[in-house]
Amino acid sequence: MTPQETQTPSEKAPEPAEKPQDKKKHHSRPHGFLGWVEWLGNKLPNPFWLFVILGGLVLVLSWLGSLANWSAEDPQTGDPVEVTNLLNTDGLHQIVTGVVTNYTDFPPLGVIITVMLGVAVAEYAGLISAIVRAMVAKTGPKTLTFVVALAGVTGSVASDAVYVIVIPLGAMAFHAIGRSPIVGAIVAFVASSGGFNSSLVLNITDVLLSGLSTSAAQIVDPDYVVNPLSNYYFVTVSAILLAVIITLVTELFMNKRIHQLVDHDQVNYEEVAFTDEDGNEVKDLTLRDVEGRGLKITGLVALVGLAVYFALLFVPGSPLQGEGGAVMDSPLITDIAVPIALGFFLLGTVYGVVVGSVTSPADIPEFMVRGLKTLLPMMVLFFAVSQFLAWFEWSNLGNFLSIKGSEVLQTWDLPPVVLFAGFIVMVCLLNLMITSGSAQWALMAPVVVPMMMYVGISPEVTQMLYRIGDSTTNIITPMSPYFALALSFLVRYYKKAGLGTLLSMTIPYSMAMLVGWFLFFLAWWALGIPLGPGAPMEYPAN
Repeated sequence: MTPQETQTPSEKAPEPAEKPQDKKKHHSRPHGFLGWVEWLGNKLPNPFWLFVILGGLVLVLSWLGSLANWSAEDPQTGDPVEVTNLLNTDGLHQIVTGVVTNYTDFPPLGVIITVMLGVAVAEYAGLISAIVRAMVAKTGPKTLTFVVALAGVTGSVASDAVYVIVIPLGAMAFHAIGRSPIVGAIVAFVASSGGFNSSLVLNITDVLLSGLSTSAAQIVDPDYVVNPLSNYYFVTVSAILLAVIITLVTELFMNKRIHQLVDHDQVNYEEVAFTDEDGNEVKDLTLRDVEGRGLKITGLVALVGLAVYFALLFVPGSPLQGEGGAVMDSPLITDIAVPIALGFFLLGTVYGVVVGSVTSPADIPEFMVRGLKTLLPMMVLFFAVSQFLAWFEWSNLGNFLSIKGSEVLQTWDLPPVVLFAGFIVMVCLLNLMITSGSAQWALMAPVVVPMMMYVGISPEVTQMLYRIGDSTTNIITPMSPYFALALSFLVRYYKKAGLGTLLSMTIPYSMAMLVGWFLFFLAWWALGIPLGPGAPMEYPAN
Protein backbone atom coordinates (compact mmCIF):
# COMPACT_ATOMS: atom_id res chain seq x y z
CA MET A 1 0.00 0.00 0.00
CA THR A 2 1.16 3.54 -0.69
CA PRO A 3 -0.02 6.82 0.79
CA GLN A 4 -1.69 7.76 -2.48
CA GLU A 5 -4.25 5.02 -2.06
CA THR A 6 -5.76 6.82 0.93
CA GLN A 7 -5.60 10.38 -0.39
CA THR A 8 -8.66 12.55 -0.06
CA PRO A 9 -10.07 14.43 -3.03
CA SER A 10 -9.12 17.73 -1.36
CA GLU A 11 -5.39 17.09 -1.47
CA LYS A 12 -3.08 15.89 -4.18
CA ALA A 13 -0.74 13.07 -3.29
CA PRO A 14 2.84 14.21 -2.75
CA GLU A 15 5.12 13.81 -5.70
CA PRO A 16 7.75 11.11 -5.29
CA ALA A 17 10.80 12.79 -3.79
CA GLU A 18 13.24 10.80 -5.90
CA LYS A 19 13.33 8.06 -8.43
CA PRO A 20 14.45 4.70 -7.02
CA GLN A 21 17.74 4.89 -8.87
CA ASP A 22 18.39 8.34 -7.37
CA LYS A 23 17.82 7.23 -3.78
CA LYS A 24 20.86 5.02 -3.69
CA LYS A 25 23.01 7.85 -4.99
CA HIS A 26 21.52 10.30 -2.52
CA HIS A 27 22.09 8.11 0.51
CA SER A 28 25.63 7.18 -0.52
CA ARG A 29 26.72 10.82 -0.86
CA PRO A 30 25.08 13.18 1.64
CA HIS A 31 24.26 16.75 0.63
CA GLY A 32 23.97 19.70 2.97
CA PHE A 33 24.30 19.93 6.73
CA LEU A 34 21.30 17.72 7.52
CA GLY A 35 22.46 15.12 5.02
CA TRP A 36 25.77 14.92 6.82
CA VAL A 37 24.00 14.74 10.19
CA GLU A 38 21.99 11.78 8.95
CA TRP A 39 25.01 10.08 7.38
CA LEU A 40 27.28 10.54 10.41
CA GLY A 41 24.53 9.73 12.90
CA ASN A 42 23.66 6.51 11.13
CA LYS A 43 27.33 5.51 11.25
CA LEU A 44 26.96 5.33 15.00
CA PRO A 45 26.20 1.90 16.44
CA ASN A 46 22.71 0.67 17.24
CA PRO A 47 21.30 2.84 20.07
CA PHE A 48 21.53 -0.13 22.46
CA TRP A 49 25.29 -0.39 21.91
CA LEU A 50 25.63 3.40 21.89
CA PHE A 51 24.34 3.56 25.44
CA VAL A 52 26.56 0.65 26.43
CA ILE A 53 29.56 2.61 25.09
CA LEU A 54 28.41 5.80 26.85
CA GLY A 55 28.07 3.82 30.07
CA GLY A 56 31.64 2.62 29.71
CA LEU A 57 32.76 6.21 29.10
CA VAL A 58 31.02 7.31 32.33
CA LEU A 59 32.89 4.62 34.26
CA VAL A 60 36.23 5.77 32.87
CA LEU A 61 35.46 9.46 33.52
CA SER A 62 34.37 8.65 37.07
CA TRP A 63 37.77 7.05 37.65
CA LEU A 64 39.69 9.92 36.04
CA GLY A 65 37.58 12.57 37.82
CA SER A 66 38.19 10.88 41.14
CA LEU A 67 41.94 10.79 40.50
CA ALA A 68 41.89 14.48 39.55
CA ASN A 69 39.79 15.36 42.62
CA TRP A 70 37.02 16.98 40.58
CA SER A 71 34.65 18.64 43.02
CA ALA A 72 32.21 21.54 43.32
CA GLU A 73 30.29 23.14 46.15
CA ASP A 74 26.56 22.49 46.40
CA PRO A 75 25.11 26.04 46.29
CA GLN A 76 22.24 25.14 48.59
CA THR A 77 23.92 23.15 51.35
CA GLY A 78 27.54 24.18 50.93
CA ASP A 79 28.57 20.52 50.91
CA PRO A 80 31.21 19.36 48.46
CA VAL A 81 29.99 17.50 45.37
CA GLU A 82 32.78 15.13 44.37
CA VAL A 83 33.02 12.89 41.33
CA THR A 84 32.72 9.31 42.59
CA ASN A 85 34.87 6.48 41.25
CA LEU A 86 32.67 3.61 40.06
CA LEU A 87 35.58 1.36 39.20
CA ASN A 88 36.70 0.69 42.77
CA THR A 89 35.35 -2.10 44.96
CA ASP A 90 32.36 -0.16 46.28
CA GLY A 91 31.47 1.14 42.84
CA LEU A 92 31.60 -2.26 41.18
CA HIS A 93 29.43 -3.75 43.94
CA GLN A 94 26.90 -0.95 43.38
CA ILE A 95 26.90 -1.56 39.63
CA VAL A 96 26.30 -5.31 39.94
CA THR A 97 23.66 -5.13 42.65
CA GLY A 98 21.82 -2.28 40.95
CA VAL A 99 21.35 -3.83 37.50
CA VAL A 100 17.85 -5.20 38.13
CA THR A 101 16.50 -2.26 40.11
CA ASN A 102 17.99 0.25 37.67
CA TYR A 103 15.82 -1.36 35.01
CA THR A 104 12.66 -2.13 36.95
CA ASP A 105 12.63 1.27 38.67
CA PHE A 106 13.36 3.21 35.47
CA PRO A 107 10.46 5.75 35.53
CA PRO A 108 9.61 5.86 31.80
CA LEU A 109 9.40 2.07 31.58
CA GLY A 110 6.57 1.65 34.08
CA VAL A 111 4.69 4.70 32.82
CA ILE A 112 4.79 3.65 29.18
CA ILE A 113 3.89 0.01 29.80
CA THR A 114 1.00 1.00 32.08
CA VAL A 115 -0.39 3.49 29.57
CA MET A 116 0.05 1.05 26.69
CA LEU A 117 -2.12 -1.53 28.46
CA GLY A 118 -5.01 0.91 28.19
CA VAL A 119 -4.07 2.41 24.82
CA ALA A 120 -3.81 -1.07 23.28
CA VAL A 121 -7.44 -1.80 24.18
CA ALA A 122 -8.55 1.46 22.56
CA GLU A 123 -6.34 0.86 19.52
CA TYR A 124 -7.27 -2.72 18.72
CA ALA A 125 -10.94 -2.17 19.52
CA GLY A 126 -10.86 0.42 16.72
CA LEU A 127 -11.49 3.53 18.83
CA ILE A 128 -8.27 5.38 18.00
CA SER A 129 -8.68 4.65 14.31
CA ALA A 130 -12.23 6.01 14.38
CA ILE A 131 -11.21 9.14 16.32
CA VAL A 132 -8.39 9.96 13.92
CA ARG A 133 -10.57 9.38 10.87
CA ALA A 134 -13.24 11.65 12.37
CA MET A 135 -10.58 14.24 13.23
CA VAL A 136 -9.19 14.18 9.70
CA ALA A 137 -12.68 14.60 8.27
CA LYS A 138 -13.37 17.59 10.54
CA THR A 139 -9.93 19.15 10.30
CA GLY A 140 -8.95 18.85 6.66
CA PRO A 141 -5.48 18.53 5.18
CA LYS A 142 -4.63 22.25 5.34
CA THR A 143 -4.91 22.51 9.11
CA LEU A 144 -3.98 18.97 10.16
CA THR A 145 -0.32 19.77 10.89
CA PHE A 146 -1.31 22.58 13.26
CA VAL A 147 -3.90 20.42 15.02
CA VAL A 148 -1.43 17.55 15.57
CA ALA A 149 1.22 20.01 16.76
CA LEU A 150 -1.13 21.71 19.21
CA ALA A 151 -2.33 18.34 20.49
CA GLY A 152 1.27 17.31 21.10
CA VAL A 153 2.19 20.54 22.89
CA THR A 154 -0.90 20.45 25.10
CA GLY A 155 -0.44 16.71 25.64
CA SER A 156 2.25 17.48 28.21
CA VAL A 157 -0.61 17.42 30.74
CA ALA A 158 -0.38 13.63 30.32
CA SER A 159 3.29 13.85 31.38
CA ASP A 160 5.52 11.09 30.00
CA ALA A 161 2.53 9.16 28.66
CA VAL A 162 2.03 11.74 25.90
CA TYR A 163 4.64 10.15 23.63
CA VAL A 164 3.08 6.72 23.41
CA ILE A 165 -0.30 8.32 22.67
CA VAL A 166 0.44 11.19 20.30
CA ILE A 167 3.22 9.80 18.07
CA PRO A 168 1.09 6.96 16.61
CA LEU A 169 -1.86 9.35 16.31
CA GLY A 170 0.22 11.77 14.27
CA ALA A 171 1.43 9.00 11.96
CA MET A 172 -2.09 7.66 11.43
CA ALA A 173 -3.62 11.09 10.82
CA PHE A 174 -1.07 12.03 8.14
CA HIS A 175 -1.32 8.61 6.51
CA ALA A 176 -5.10 9.02 6.36
CA ILE A 177 -4.87 12.01 4.00
CA GLY A 178 -2.20 10.51 1.77
CA ARG A 179 0.80 12.18 3.43
CA SER A 180 3.86 10.49 4.81
CA PRO A 181 3.22 8.92 8.24
CA ILE A 182 6.87 9.66 9.03
CA VAL A 183 6.15 13.39 8.80
CA GLY A 184 3.14 12.98 11.10
CA ALA A 185 5.15 11.00 13.65
CA ILE A 186 7.94 13.60 13.67
CA VAL A 187 5.48 16.49 14.05
CA ALA A 188 3.87 14.71 17.00
CA PHE A 189 7.22 13.96 18.63
CA VAL A 190 8.73 17.43 18.32
CA ALA A 191 5.49 18.99 19.58
CA SER A 192 5.23 16.62 22.56
CA SER A 193 8.89 16.84 23.55
CA GLY A 194 9.97 20.28 22.32
CA GLY A 195 6.78 21.86 23.61
CA PHE A 196 6.79 19.98 26.91
CA ASN A 197 7.20 23.17 28.97
CA SER A 198 4.23 24.93 27.37
CA SER A 199 0.58 23.94 27.51
CA LEU A 200 -2.94 25.31 27.32
CA VAL A 201 -3.63 23.84 30.76
CA LEU A 202 -1.80 23.74 34.10
CA ASN A 203 0.19 20.53 34.60
CA ILE A 204 2.52 18.82 37.04
CA THR A 205 5.60 20.51 35.51
CA ASP A 206 4.35 23.89 36.75
CA VAL A 207 4.09 22.52 40.28
CA LEU A 208 7.51 20.83 40.29
CA LEU A 209 9.44 23.78 38.90
CA SER A 210 7.71 26.42 41.03
CA GLY A 211 8.48 24.48 44.20
CA LEU A 212 12.18 24.31 43.32
CA SER A 213 12.19 28.01 42.33
CA THR A 214 10.61 28.95 45.67
CA SER A 215 13.31 27.11 47.62
CA ALA A 216 16.02 28.82 45.58
CA ALA A 217 14.45 32.29 45.89
CA GLN A 218 14.21 31.94 49.66
CA ILE A 219 17.99 31.82 49.84
CA VAL A 220 17.77 35.59 49.17
CA ASP A 221 14.24 36.37 50.42
CA PRO A 222 12.84 33.91 53.04
CA ASP A 223 9.26 35.05 52.34
CA TYR A 224 9.36 34.78 48.54
CA VAL A 225 6.97 32.27 46.93
CA VAL A 226 6.82 31.26 43.25
CA ASN A 227 3.31 29.92 42.67
CA PRO A 228 2.49 27.19 40.10
CA LEU A 229 0.66 29.74 37.93
CA SER A 230 3.67 32.07 37.75
CA ASN A 231 4.32 31.32 34.05
CA TYR A 232 0.75 30.45 33.05
CA TYR A 233 -0.05 33.45 30.81
CA PHE A 234 3.14 33.05 28.84
CA VAL A 235 3.11 29.25 28.43
CA THR A 236 -0.52 29.28 27.32
CA VAL A 237 0.20 31.69 24.47
CA SER A 238 3.47 29.84 23.83
CA ALA A 239 1.57 26.61 23.16
CA ILE A 240 -0.10 28.24 20.17
CA LEU A 241 3.13 29.94 19.09
CA LEU A 242 5.07 26.66 19.11
CA ALA A 243 2.31 24.88 17.19
CA VAL A 244 2.54 27.63 14.55
CA ILE A 245 6.35 27.36 14.38
CA ILE A 246 6.18 23.57 14.02
CA THR A 247 3.55 23.94 11.29
CA LEU A 248 5.62 26.47 9.34
CA VAL A 249 8.83 24.44 9.60
CA THR A 250 6.94 21.32 8.48
CA GLU A 251 5.13 22.82 5.52
CA LEU A 252 7.87 25.15 4.28
CA PHE A 253 10.89 22.93 4.78
CA MET A 254 10.72 19.58 6.55
CA ASN A 255 7.91 17.99 4.57
CA LYS A 256 10.07 18.03 1.42
CA ARG A 257 13.23 17.28 3.39
CA ILE A 258 11.77 14.18 5.05
CA HIS A 259 10.61 12.89 1.67
CA GLN A 260 14.22 13.25 0.51
CA LEU A 261 15.59 11.46 3.56
CA VAL A 262 13.13 8.57 3.55
CA ASP A 263 12.92 5.82 0.96
CA HIS A 264 9.13 5.54 0.99
CA ASP A 265 9.25 2.14 -0.65
CA GLN A 266 10.66 0.95 2.67
CA VAL A 267 7.93 2.49 4.87
CA ASN A 268 5.82 -0.06 6.72
CA TYR A 269 2.36 1.33 6.01
CA GLU A 270 0.68 -1.59 7.77
CA GLU A 271 1.80 -0.10 11.10
CA VAL A 272 -0.22 3.06 10.47
CA ALA A 273 -3.10 1.72 8.38
CA PHE A 274 -6.66 1.96 9.63
CA THR A 275 -8.36 -1.38 10.25
CA ASP A 276 -11.89 -2.45 10.96
CA GLU A 277 -12.98 -4.71 13.80
CA ASP A 278 -11.91 -7.76 11.77
CA GLY A 279 -8.41 -6.40 11.21
CA ASN A 280 -8.96 -5.59 7.53
CA GLU A 281 -7.47 -2.40 6.14
CA VAL A 282 -9.93 0.46 5.69
CA LYS A 283 -9.30 2.68 2.67
CA ASP A 284 -12.59 4.57 2.80
CA LEU A 285 -12.17 7.02 5.70
CA THR A 286 -15.92 7.61 6.02
CA LEU A 287 -17.20 6.32 9.35
CA ARG A 288 -19.83 3.60 9.16
CA ASP A 289 -23.10 4.13 11.03
CA VAL A 290 -22.09 1.69 13.77
CA GLU A 291 -18.76 3.51 14.20
CA GLY A 292 -20.48 6.88 14.47
CA ARG A 293 -22.85 5.44 17.08
CA GLY A 294 -19.88 3.94 18.92
CA LEU A 295 -18.12 7.32 19.05
CA LYS A 296 -21.22 9.06 20.37
CA ILE A 297 -21.76 6.54 23.16
CA THR A 298 -18.06 6.51 23.98
CA GLY A 299 -18.08 10.31 24.10
CA LEU A 300 -20.92 10.28 26.63
CA VAL A 301 -19.01 7.76 28.77
CA ALA A 302 -15.91 9.99 28.50
CA LEU A 303 -17.89 12.98 29.80
CA VAL A 304 -19.15 10.95 32.76
CA GLY A 305 -15.62 9.71 33.42
CA LEU A 306 -14.22 13.25 33.37
CA ALA A 307 -16.95 14.38 35.77
CA VAL A 308 -16.00 11.59 38.18
CA TYR A 309 -12.30 12.42 37.77
CA PHE A 310 -12.74 16.11 38.58
CA ALA A 311 -15.13 15.32 41.43
CA LEU A 312 -12.45 13.12 43.01
CA LEU A 313 -10.00 16.00 42.59
CA PHE A 314 -12.08 18.93 43.80
CA VAL A 315 -14.96 17.72 46.02
CA PRO A 316 -13.96 18.34 49.66
CA GLY A 317 -13.23 15.15 51.56
CA SER A 318 -12.39 13.11 48.46
CA PRO A 319 -10.12 10.20 49.44
CA LEU A 320 -7.96 10.89 46.38
CA GLN A 321 -7.09 14.48 47.20
CA GLY A 322 -3.61 15.33 48.41
CA GLU A 323 -2.72 16.09 51.99
CA GLY A 324 -4.85 18.91 53.33
CA GLY A 325 -7.08 18.78 50.25
CA ALA A 326 -4.28 19.84 47.90
CA VAL A 327 -5.45 19.14 44.35
CA MET A 328 -2.04 19.14 42.65
CA ASP A 329 -0.71 16.63 45.21
CA SER A 330 -3.47 14.15 44.40
CA PRO A 331 -2.29 10.78 43.05
CA LEU A 332 -4.67 11.44 40.17
CA ILE A 333 -2.25 14.20 39.16
CA THR A 334 1.14 12.99 40.39
CA ASP A 335 0.51 9.50 38.95
CA ILE A 336 -1.61 10.59 36.02
CA ALA A 337 -0.52 7.59 33.94
CA VAL A 338 -2.97 5.43 35.93
CA PRO A 339 -6.18 7.42 35.18
CA ILE A 340 -5.02 7.81 31.56
CA ALA A 341 -4.55 4.06 31.16
CA LEU A 342 -7.86 3.37 32.90
CA GLY A 343 -9.60 5.91 30.68
CA PHE A 344 -8.32 4.36 27.46
CA PHE A 345 -9.18 0.89 28.80
CA LEU A 346 -12.76 1.88 29.68
CA LEU A 347 -13.45 3.85 26.49
CA GLY A 348 -11.87 1.21 24.26
CA THR A 349 -13.98 -1.49 25.88
CA VAL A 350 -17.19 0.51 25.54
CA TYR A 351 -16.49 1.31 21.90
CA GLY A 352 -15.52 -2.28 21.14
CA VAL A 353 -18.74 -3.65 22.65
CA VAL A 354 -20.87 -1.17 20.67
CA VAL A 355 -19.24 -1.80 17.27
CA GLY A 356 -18.69 -5.52 17.84
CA SER A 357 -14.88 -5.62 17.94
CA VAL A 358 -15.08 -6.87 21.56
CA THR A 359 -17.21 -9.98 21.73
CA SER A 360 -15.87 -11.67 24.85
CA PRO A 361 -13.83 -10.76 27.95
CA ALA A 362 -10.91 -12.71 26.49
CA ASP A 363 -10.51 -10.09 23.74
CA ILE A 364 -9.32 -7.44 26.21
CA PRO A 365 -6.14 -9.16 27.49
CA GLU A 366 -5.42 -10.29 23.92
CA PHE A 367 -5.44 -6.63 22.82
CA MET A 368 -3.07 -5.79 25.69
CA VAL A 369 -0.65 -8.53 24.63
CA ARG A 370 -0.66 -7.27 21.05
CA GLY A 371 0.01 -3.73 22.27
CA LEU A 372 2.93 -4.73 24.48
CA LYS A 373 4.56 -6.63 21.62
CA THR A 374 5.08 -3.31 19.84
CA LEU A 375 7.09 -2.08 22.85
CA LEU A 376 9.57 -4.96 22.93
CA PRO A 377 12.34 -3.11 21.00
CA MET A 378 11.95 -0.14 23.34
CA MET A 379 12.08 -2.39 26.42
CA VAL A 380 15.37 -3.87 25.23
CA LEU A 381 16.81 -0.41 24.56
CA PHE A 382 15.65 0.92 27.93
CA PHE A 383 17.72 -1.73 29.69
CA ALA A 384 20.92 -0.11 28.40
CA VAL A 385 19.56 3.43 28.89
CA SER A 386 18.60 2.76 32.51
CA GLN A 387 22.06 1.43 33.40
CA PHE A 388 23.82 4.36 31.76
CA LEU A 389 21.66 7.01 33.48
CA ALA A 390 22.06 5.32 36.87
CA TRP A 391 25.84 5.24 36.52
CA PHE A 392 25.87 8.87 35.39
CA GLU A 393 23.92 9.84 38.52
CA TRP A 394 26.04 7.73 40.89
CA SER A 395 29.25 9.19 39.50
CA ASN A 396 28.11 12.78 40.32
CA LEU A 397 29.39 13.85 36.91
CA GLY A 398 26.06 15.48 36.08
CA ASN A 399 25.93 17.44 39.36
CA PHE A 400 29.54 18.52 38.99
CA LEU A 401 29.08 19.75 35.42
CA SER A 402 25.83 21.58 36.22
CA ILE A 403 27.25 23.44 39.21
CA LYS A 404 30.43 24.41 37.37
CA GLY A 405 28.40 25.60 34.40
CA SER A 406 26.18 27.72 36.61
CA GLU A 407 29.23 29.23 38.32
CA VAL A 408 30.56 30.30 34.92
CA LEU A 409 27.29 32.10 34.23
CA GLN A 410 27.52 33.84 37.60
CA THR A 411 30.91 35.33 36.72
CA TRP A 412 29.56 37.07 33.61
CA ASP A 413 28.65 40.74 33.98
CA LEU A 414 26.30 41.14 31.03
CA PRO A 415 23.27 43.21 29.97
CA PRO A 416 19.95 41.42 30.68
CA VAL A 417 19.26 40.34 27.09
CA VAL A 418 22.76 38.93 26.66
CA LEU A 419 22.56 37.33 30.11
CA PHE A 420 19.23 35.73 29.14
CA ALA A 421 20.74 34.35 25.93
CA GLY A 422 23.83 33.05 27.73
CA PHE A 423 21.70 31.37 30.37
CA ILE A 424 19.52 29.66 27.77
CA VAL A 425 22.58 28.42 25.86
CA MET A 426 23.94 26.96 29.09
CA VAL A 427 20.63 25.24 29.81
CA CYS A 428 20.59 23.81 26.28
CA LEU A 429 24.11 22.40 26.63
CA LEU A 430 23.44 20.91 30.06
CA ASN A 431 20.16 19.45 28.84
CA LEU A 432 22.13 17.34 26.38
CA MET A 433 23.60 15.56 29.42
CA ILE A 434 20.88 15.82 32.11
CA THR A 435 17.55 15.23 30.46
CA SER A 436 15.32 15.30 33.54
CA GLY A 437 13.93 18.82 33.65
CA SER A 438 13.19 18.81 37.38
CA ALA A 439 16.56 17.25 38.25
CA GLN A 440 18.48 19.80 36.21
CA TRP A 441 16.51 22.69 37.68
CA ALA A 442 17.05 21.34 41.19
CA LEU A 443 20.78 21.66 40.58
CA MET A 444 20.77 24.99 38.75
CA ALA A 445 18.06 26.93 40.58
CA PRO A 446 19.95 27.46 43.87
CA VAL A 447 22.70 29.22 41.89
CA VAL A 448 20.97 31.03 39.03
CA VAL A 449 17.77 32.16 40.78
CA PRO A 450 19.61 34.06 43.58
CA MET A 451 22.13 35.36 41.04
CA MET A 452 19.38 36.77 38.84
CA MET A 453 17.60 38.25 41.88
CA TYR A 454 20.75 40.14 42.82
CA VAL A 455 20.75 41.83 39.40
CA GLY A 456 17.02 42.62 39.55
CA ILE A 457 15.54 39.67 37.60
CA SER A 458 12.60 37.90 39.23
CA PRO A 459 12.62 34.13 39.88
CA GLU A 460 9.56 33.80 37.61
CA VAL A 461 11.53 35.19 34.66
CA THR A 462 14.52 32.95 35.38
CA GLN A 463 12.27 29.90 35.61
CA MET A 464 10.66 30.68 32.25
CA LEU A 465 14.04 31.13 30.57
CA TYR A 466 15.03 27.74 31.92
CA ARG A 467 11.85 26.18 30.52
CA ILE A 468 12.60 27.54 27.04
CA GLY A 469 16.14 26.14 26.92
CA ASP A 470 15.21 22.82 28.51
CA SER A 471 12.16 22.14 26.37
CA THR A 472 13.50 22.92 22.91
CA THR A 473 16.57 20.68 23.20
CA ASN A 474 14.67 17.63 24.44
CA ILE A 475 14.22 16.52 20.83
CA ILE A 476 17.91 16.43 19.89
CA THR A 477 19.58 14.67 22.80
CA PRO A 478 20.06 10.90 22.30
CA MET A 479 20.54 10.64 26.08
CA SER A 480 16.83 11.25 26.59
CA PRO A 481 14.80 8.05 27.01
CA TYR A 482 12.03 9.70 24.99
CA PHE A 483 14.36 10.34 22.08
CA ALA A 484 15.00 6.60 22.20
CA LEU A 485 11.25 5.96 22.37
CA ALA A 486 10.66 8.18 19.32
CA LEU A 487 13.38 6.30 17.46
CA SER A 488 11.69 2.98 18.29
CA PHE A 489 8.43 4.29 16.77
CA LEU A 490 10.30 5.58 13.72
CA VAL A 491 11.92 2.19 13.20
CA ARG A 492 8.47 0.56 13.36
CA TYR A 493 7.36 2.68 10.44
CA TYR A 494 10.69 2.91 8.61
CA LYS A 495 13.04 -0.02 9.14
CA LYS A 496 16.09 1.79 7.74
CA ALA A 497 15.88 4.63 10.27
CA GLY A 498 18.82 5.24 12.55
CA LEU A 499 19.97 7.75 15.13
CA GLY A 500 21.18 10.11 12.42
CA THR A 501 17.86 9.90 10.59
CA LEU A 502 15.96 11.12 13.62
CA LEU A 503 18.53 13.81 14.45
CA SER A 504 18.46 15.19 10.92
CA MET A 505 14.68 15.44 11.17
CA THR A 506 14.54 17.11 14.60
CA ILE A 507 17.44 19.61 14.52
CA PRO A 508 15.61 22.14 12.27
CA TYR A 509 12.58 22.06 14.58
CA SER A 510 14.75 22.46 17.68
CA MET A 511 16.60 25.49 16.31
CA ALA A 512 13.44 27.15 14.98
CA MET A 513 11.56 26.63 18.24
CA LEU A 514 14.48 27.84 20.35
CA VAL A 515 15.05 31.04 18.36
CA GLY A 516 11.37 31.80 17.80
CA TRP A 517 10.35 31.15 21.40
CA PHE A 518 13.26 33.18 22.82
CA LEU A 519 12.54 36.17 20.57
CA PHE A 520 8.89 35.99 21.59
CA PHE A 521 9.96 35.99 25.24
CA LEU A 522 12.16 39.05 24.70
CA ALA A 523 9.21 40.91 23.15
CA TRP A 524 6.96 39.87 26.05
CA TRP A 525 9.61 40.91 28.59
CA ALA A 526 10.24 44.26 26.86
CA LEU A 527 6.52 45.04 27.01
CA GLY A 528 6.48 44.23 30.73
CA ILE A 529 3.54 41.81 30.48
CA PRO A 530 3.34 39.54 33.56
CA LEU A 531 4.25 35.92 32.88
CA GLY A 532 1.44 34.77 35.13
CA PRO A 533 -1.03 36.05 37.75
CA GLY A 534 0.85 38.04 40.35
CA ALA A 535 4.23 37.25 38.79
CA PRO A 536 6.62 40.24 38.75
CA MET A 537 9.14 40.75 35.97
CA GLU A 538 11.69 42.37 38.27
CA TYR A 539 13.04 41.85 41.78
CA PRO A 540 12.22 43.70 43.89
CA ALA A 541 8.90 44.29 42.10
CA ASN A 542 8.37 47.88 41.07
